[in-house]
Amino acid sequence: MDMDRLNPVMLITGAASGLSAAAARKFARRAQGGLILVDADEGGLEAAADAIETPPERVSTLAFDIADSERWIQAQDFIRGQYGRLDYAIVDTSAAQSAVTVSDGDLIAWSSNGHENIALTLRALTNLMGANAQGGAIVVLGLAGAAEVLRTAALDGAATNVRVNAVNQGVAPIWRNAPLFQDLIREEGDERRAFKTLVTLPSALARFDGDIFQLIRQLLSDDCPATGATLVVDGGYAL
Repeated sequence: MDMDRLNPVMLITGAASGLSAAAARKFARRAQGGLILVDADEGGLEAAADAIETPPERVSTLAFDIADSERWIQAQDFIRGQYGRLDYAIVDTSAAQSAVTVSDGDLIAWSSNGHENIALTLRALTNLMGANAQGGAIVVLGLAGAAEVLRTAALDGAATNVRVNAVNQGVAPIWRNAPLFQDLIREEGDERRAFKTLVTLPSALARFDGDIFQLIRQLLSDDCPATGATLVVDGGYAL
């Protein structure tokens, strides 16, 4: 099972750091028609693009806040004008959700307005992919507590053959007991700072990457009929 379209175009949000930056490096060679990286962190985005060892001929970086609907309109116009299509997308919800701390030492809790940002992102991407005769596929990373958003996007995309699925990194209690995270707690002083450090270090996620990327590849493949599904890789908090 593979992503075997002719010259497909891929977009990745939250691509300045963490798992999405690692995904950009992992899937760059498959995006033969072009790779579009999106993040509000312009400097980090450029660094992530430069870190891709075997980039496709065309790589674009779009630095904007994905909560901005006007910027999504501009992004859609840019992609249509410069690439003509969009086939695959990886949406990192850690960049789409607003983080607030409950109290010192607590892990990040996601606010509900992050779900609205995710829905906005999925609508924009589904709109782009819906123009393709083959449709498209979107994989959302770490869509914690937003099953209805995934279900709605999958139903909306079904009419134009756009599939929307999610991959989560397990559950928090398992992940919090991992030696890697415990080491970071000792170094950083509390869970909140340890978590912020972890998501900026793609190499720290290497122990989970193989399974996660395998699932992403399978869900993006045109051979995969699934939509509205959430697959879980045990061992990590949903990033």
